[in-house]
Amino acid sequence: MPTRRTVLTAATSLALSAMNANAAVDMPHLPWSRQAVIYQINIRQYSRAGTFQAVQADLPRLKKLGVDILWLMPVQPIGKLNRKGTLGSYYSISDYTAVNPEFGTLADAKAFVAAAHQLGFKVILDWVANHTAWDHGWTTAHKDWYKLNAKGEIYPVTFNEGQPSEEHWDDVVALNYKSEGLRAAMIDAMKFWVREVNLDGFRCDVASLVPTNFWVRARKELDAVKPMFMLAESDAIDLQSSGAFDMTYSWDLADQVFKKIGKGEAGAPLLRDWLAKQPAGYPAHAYRMRFTSNHDFNSWHGTDAELYGDAYQALAVLTFTLPGMPLIYNGQESRLSQKLAFFEKDPIAWKNYELSDFYAGLVALKHQHPALAAGQYGAPVRLLDSPADVVAFERRQGADVVKVAVNLSGQPQAWQGHALKPWGWLLA
Repeated sequence: MPTRRTVLTAATSLALSAMNANAAVDMPHLPWSRQAVIYQINIRQYSRAGTFQAVQADLPRLKKLGVDILWLMPVQPIGKLNRKGTLGSYYSISDYTAVNPEFGTLADAKAFVAAAHQLGFKVILDWVANHTAWDHGWTTAHKDWYKLNAKGEIYPVTFNEGQPSEEHWDDVVALNYKSEGLRAAMIDAMKFWVREVNLDGFRCDVASLVPTNFWVRARKELDAVKPMFMLAESDAIDLQSSGAFDMTYSWDLADQVFKKIGKGEAGAPLLRDWLAKQPAGYPAHAYRMRFTSNHDFNSWHGTDAELYGDAYQALAVLTFTLPGMPLIYNGQESRLSQKLAFFEKDPIAWKNYELSDFYAGLVALKHQHPALAAGQYGAPVRLLDSPADVVAFERRQGADVVKVAVNLSGQPQAWQGHALKPWGWLLA
């Protein structure tokens, strides 16, 4: 196709500015979070041992990689009743204040967090507040803390009840937040991990299925123990406008843009369109998590190679340079080629850490440039003229300027006198 030039219109410029400035700045974030990179750890699959101790031994390598926040998937005991597979789902918790013996002991968890802190990391824990395992003690001691069917029985988590698309999570049962006792007990369990293990925050599973006013209360009480960093597995605006969460998922970028580009269904025009049409309502302070993969994407959607093909690294560059906080899923720095099993042992084949230098360079870029900070601390995107198959933009904050040009095609391109390889990029 012939090359054409794209011009930034006034309307597009306003839309891009709104990405960072569509509400008053009224929620400060912890200073260590502002230019941070988050790294997700699946302890079971991280090594053959699958323990806290094994991950702890690898912390120096992660320090060299440069990541800042370590997100641990759930570490509590997994229910045995109606368990899926041999080992069960991390998200089917039978005891909120204990450690899955598969991973080690509470002492091991404390030692891991202490070692991580010694190296300058922050550690957050995946928290499952919407449901428990069938054999959690609360199902017998506090049946009224659960959602009940017409017969007054606890039943599996169910979506779209009575519809053709009805879906069941057979290994877990849903909690009922109309109960004040449940709310207090859940917050106490979260406080346990902050006080006993010295966590720095939580990633909250299916956060929008739990009432926002619960999260507001939880955040307030947790912050009174220790200032928290809170990530919601949701894109619900009220979770951030309420001040309950620092960051939400940017599923829109991954699902609606990256996947289509990876499949060859779209290219640079779709990304420019996405940039110009950011959803309204997010406050200026909202951090959005940018990613190409996570535990769900990897296990259920596909590997990076399957989802994105040759576009993968170009898209990863965008997660680090667009407004928000980038995520690395464990193994991506070794070009993870497995769809890690969710309910069985399936350790990562680390191979030769092929992309470690690639990711370390992007992490360093994020740290070095205030313009790339998240939320109200970073600069908005300003699109630059570029060929049709190239997305070029700058983020400028005072004297700090970062220019980015990414070739979202399989053909060589040129931008401002620079040659861009197929799926190549320029950072200046």
